[in-house]
Amino acid sequence: MADDSPREGVPKREGDAPEIAADSQPRPADDIAAAVVERFTDVVFFVSHTQPVLYVPRAEWHDVAAFLRDDQQFTQCVDVTAVDHLVDAARLVPPGVEPERFEVVANFLSHPRNRCMRTMCQVSVEEPVVPSLVDLYPGLNFAEREVFDLFGITFEGHPDLTRILMPDDWLGYPLRKDDAPARVPVTFKDDPRPQ
Repeated sequence: MADDSPREGVPKREGDAPEIAADSQPRPADDIAAAVVERFTDVVFFVSHTQPVLYVPRAEWHDVAAFLRDDQQFTQCVDVTAVDHLVDAARLVPPGVEPERFEVVANFLSHPRNRCMRTMCQVSVEEPVVPSLVDLYPGLNFAEREVFDLFGITFEGHPDLTRILMPDDWLGYPLRKDDAPARVPVTFKDDPRPQ
């Protein structure tokens, strides 16, 4: 009997990634995911902790988001973020998905259908670029800028892709796992230690 806890499928030891059977990806029972996979044949459907996940190729990232909005009533994209998998050797990806160092993640919400859908896009460190979704979901403006600022992932077609948290002259991207941490000493106004 399978344990339905959030820890199911999590590797017990480093390098001990669980296997996913190649035949475990039938046509999705989820009607929305099935519609997406039928329309975009390179999209891979997966269930993670009972939530439907669509692994979307970079070339179809914008088109899948437009399909979710226009055809499937996903009127809100709650957030866009990224994950740096530099030190995550035991990472779980379904068959048919080529893992890259970065993963851009977007969570969509359909109020009329009371549904949510997560999409993920693999992004290489050599070419960290994905299409912007700001033209579809204007509320993603700052979220995409934050991912750009902290991970160095470029959102192609973004109207104002500039730093939002770090100073304009900042070198590097603080949330990349290979960024040198604490390279700038921080001192506070009332710090009693000598400068």
